[in-house]
Amino acid sequence: MAREHRWPSFVYGAGEEPDYRFSFANERTYLAWIRTSLALLAAGVAIDVVDLSMSGAAQHALAVLLVALGLVCSVAAWVRWALAERAMRRREPLPSFGLGILVTVLMVVAVAVLVLAL
Repeated sequence: MAREHRWPSFVYGAGEEPDYRFSFANERTYLAWIRTSLALLAAGVAIDVVDLSMSGAAQHALAVLLVALGLVCSVAAWVRWALAERAMRRREPLPSFGLGILVTVLMVVAVAVLVLAL
């Protein structure tokens, strides 16, 4: 397939093909983040459905937090894949993952609310 026909063009439009092993490793990382986002979505749905010994508003807020975090993780997974793939093609340093701290803090908050409520 010609380079100009590959999508997204901002990833594939410049540079040269990296070693396929690095592209596959990048794809595995992307899929791991997708699995994480699916787990967060499932946890949010479960928190909303199961009757816990906490107020209904707190339980619903926790469920919304987990679902929103799952959605953020899925978008961040694709952005991170694209930026890493582009950096490898251009032989540039890989991008940092600043969003990781946000995901970590929100997960700690969600777990703390759940533990304190139970």
